[in-house]
Amino acid sequence: MTAGPGEPLVIGLGGNVGGEAAIVERFRRAREALAVLGELRSAPLYRTGAIGPEQPDYLNTAVRLRVADLSPDELLATVRELEHLLGRDRRGEPRWGPRPIDLDVLVWGGRVLRSPDLEVPHPRLAERRFALAPLVALLGEAFEIPGAGAAGALLARVGDQAVVEIAASW
Repeated sequence: MTAGPGEPLVIGLGGNVGGEAAIVERFRRAREALAVLGELRSAPLYRTGAIGPEQPDYLNTAVRLRVADLSPDELLATVRELEHLLGRDRRGEPRWGPRPIDLDVLVWGGRVLRSPDLEVPHPRLAERRFALAPLVALLGEAFEIPGAGAAGALLARVGDQAVVEIAASW
């Protein structure tokens, strides 16, 4: 099954290793590589507190793509390869630990995908302001996240989580 060009594909980007300039540079390189797949738009850049063990704050953002022809397996392979090329070693890092870059498929239009390697919408999206804020910036508060509800209402529920916009564009 492939996505049509009208379905927004939103990929969240995060990282907290190497200082802000290095993280933003990795985000830019990921954005350039993803833009090859189709029309791309970026959300603002945010600073967020880390979940999990003691570690530096994260930078987070997201990109919206409109892709003409891409299977879930191709998407996952692309995302994992980009992470690897930008310095991430999934096997050598603790869960929720520091990482140079993290690329997560947040939503893909109204699709619901469940496989051992890919769940869309992202299974913890509704609980995470650092993912919802850029998603709302890209798709609007009324966007319906399958099985969860309107993105704006979900964002309001997690308003107590520390997320600060630090740049409108990057």
